[in-house]
Amino acid sequence: MREGPIVKKSIDFSVLIFKYSNHLKSKRQFVISHQLLKSGTSIGANVFEAQYPESRLDFIHKMKVALKEANETLYWLTLCKKLIAILSSIIITSKKNFNSNTNKQ
Repeated sequence: MREGPIVKKSIDFSVLIFKYSNHLKSKRQFVISHQLLKSGTSIGANVFEAQYPESRLDFIHKMKVALKEANETLYWLTLCKKLIAILSSIIITSKKNFNSNTNKQ
């Protein structure tokens, strides 16, 4: 098997996505976890398949599919980032409200 840099990087990325997906599951973010796992690991699967194409057009097609999956993965990661920002904001506000209510008593 020819394991060029893109194959190695996409496999390493899939492992990271798998770990992050499990973390999201532990936070009860099941839908995001599932979608991220599917798209994030599909990148590597398509890159891997492209290593033995039937033709140059088949190679290009599989790499295009990998690119589409990478873009979808970026969408889910962006959603996670925004979700983290919202949750962080809720925690900060809750702490401020708790501290101001505690000081009044």
